[in-house]
Amino acid sequence: MTAEPLLLREPPRFSRDRAVHAWIGIKALSDAGDAVWTIALAWTAVQITSPAIAGLIVAAGTLPRAVILLFGGILADRANSRHVMMLFNSIRVVVLITVALWVLASPPSVLILLLAAIAFGACDAFYEPSAGTIARQLVRTSDLPSYTAVMQTASRLGTMAGAAAGGFLVAAMGLVGSASVNALTFTVVVAFIAIWLRPRFALPRADKESALRGIRKGFAHLRNAPTTRTLVIAVSGLNLASGPAIAIGIALRAHDEGWGASAVGIFEGLLGLGAALGAVSVAKWRPKREARAGFAALVVQGIGIVALGIGPAWSVGAASFTIGATAGYASVLLGATFAATVDPSYLGRMGSLTRLGDDVLMPLAMAAFGALASATALWVPFAVYGSAMALLMILPLRNPAFREISLRTPASQGTA
Repeated sequence: MTAEPLLLREPPRFSRDRAVHAWIGIKALSDAGDAVWTIALAWTAVQITSPAIAGLIVAAGTLPRAVILLFGGILADRANSRHVMMLFNSIRVVVLITVALWVLASPPSVLILLLAAIAFGACDAFYEPSAGTIARQLVRTSDLPSYTAVMQTASRLGTMAGAAAGGFLVAAMGLVGSASVNALTFTVVVAFIAIWLRPRFALPRADKESALRGIRKGFAHLRNAPTTRTLVIAVSGLNLASGPAIAIGIALRAHDEGWGASAVGIFEGLLGLGAALGAVSVAKWRPKREARAGFAALVVQGIGIVALGIGPAWSVGAASFTIGATAGYASVLLGATFAATVDPSYLGRMGSLTRLGDDVLMPLAMAAFGALASATALWVPFAVYGSAMALLMILPLRNPAFREISLRTPASQGTA
C-alpha cells in the first residue's frame, strides 16, 4: 500500500467543509441541467424523425464515450484534473450555445442533434475520469464515505428535480431554452472550479509516454493488483444485474400481471427512494469495514432481484425498495473504497475501466435478459441474474483483504 497523497492544505472536517459542500451543490445543479437537456434532446428527436432514428440520436454519445474513455483515463492520470474539467465543461457550453443558435436560425435537424449527442459523449469520456479523481484530492481518506454518500444523494436529487422540471421547460421554452439552461449550469460549474475549487492533496502523476503505452500499463497494473482488479470488476458490474431487471423486467412483470403502467412508476419511485435512503444511511451509520459491508449489501441485492420475478405486487414493491437501498448503500461504500485504495497514479485509468463496463456490457446484459424472458418463464431471467450477482459477491467476501479494509485506519490510506 502506498501512503496518502502529499498534503497541500489541511482540510477541515467534512461536516464543516463549506467549500466541498458548495462543490456538491454545484455538481447537483449541473446534474439537473443535464436531465433537462436529455429530455429536450429525446423530445425534439421524436418530434422530427422516426422512433428508430430518435433512438439512435439519444444513444449516439455511447459509442464515442466507449472508444475514448481509456484515453480520458490516461489524461486524468497525467494532467491537472481541474484544468481538464474546466476545458471539457467549456466545450459543452460551446456545443449547447451552438445548438441554440442553430435552432434559432432554422428548425432542428437530425444532423445537429446527432452531432450534439456525439460531442457530449466525447466530452464525457474525457471529463468523467478526471472528475472521478477529485474526491481523493479534496477530502481525507476517512471522509470519503461521507463525501460519496452526500455527493450521490445530491446528484440523484438534482437529476430528479431536473427531470421533473425538464418536461415543463421543453414545453415552454423548446430546445433553445433547455440548451441555454444547461449551458448556464455548466458555466457556473466552470466558474466555481476556476475560482473556488482547490485540491488539498496532490496525487502522483503518471509518466509522460504514448497513450497506447499508458493504456497497456493500466491493464498490466490491473493484472498485477488483485485487490484493485476485484474492485474494478465489482464497481463496473454494479448495474449489470440490476439494470436489466429494472429497465426491462419490471415492465414485463407489470404487463404480464395486468398491474398497469402506474405500477411501474410506483416500483421505480420505490427504487429511487431506497437508493437515496441507502446512500444517506452511510453518512449517518457508517460500518467499520466499508468494503465488506458493501459486498454484503450486493448479496442482499441479488436476492432482491430474484424476488422481483415472483410474488404479488406488494412483494415486488418491497424488492424494488430493497434493490434501491442496497444499490445506494453499496455504491457509496465501494466507490469510497475504490477512491481510497486504488494507486493514485492509476486512479483515472481504473475509473475509466469501471465506466466502460456500463457502456460496453450493459447493452449485452439487456439483450440477454430479454432473450431469456422470451425463451423461458419470466421468473427465470430474474433468478439467473440475481443468483449470479449474489454468488459472485461471495468471492470478495471470502477474501481477507476486503474483510479487513477500513478507511478509518491509517493502514488503508493507500493502494492495494
